[in-house]
Amino acid sequence: MFSRCAVVVLGLLLAACATRGPTVVAVSPAFEAPYTLDAGDRLRVVVFGQPGLSNSYSVDASGKIAIPLIGLVDARGCTTAELQKNIQARLRQGFMRDPNVAVEVETYRPFFILGEVAQSGQYPYVANLSVETAVAIAGGYSPRAIKTSATISRNIEGQVVTATVPSTYPVRPGDTINIQERWF
Repeated sequence: MFSRCAVVVLGLLLAACATRGPTVVAVSPAFEAPYTLDAGDRLRVVVFGQPGLSNSYSVDASGKIAIPLIGLVDARGCTTAELQKNIQARLRQGFMRDPNVAVEVETYRPFFILGEVAQSGQYPYVANLSVETAVAIAGGYSPRAIKTSATISRNIEGQVVTATVPSTYPVRPGDTINIQERWF
């Protein structure tokens, strides 16, 4: 027969096994900040009345785009509206009197998924992507995956911020999703 102490220890071990993965924590407001541009994004810049300046531009590894007449413009960490204002300001410095510029993202940078999925790796970003749909793109969960939550790492203002989120949480371009392994 088991002693009373052994039964208590066995009960505690079984209770620990019954947990359903990591606890989902509240996501900080910084994690919810507006989308900002980074290397790998492809932008469509339209300068109205100037077809020679209107073109598609890729954000390079240094976070800049090269526009004729004004040269390199910082795009990393800017929203499309902020980049639009920066380009307008640079064009006003001796090139155009009242430039009218529009900036939109043509192609987003990819997202990454790793951990307990069928095919971890890099995938093209699609609109309205959630953790669940990202897992589906990666071939589904492995048999040992925690399916209720995931860990997302996101670059915010030059810092990598990590949060544990529910599986319905929206994914952004450039995010790295990690699907954790359950133990039992």
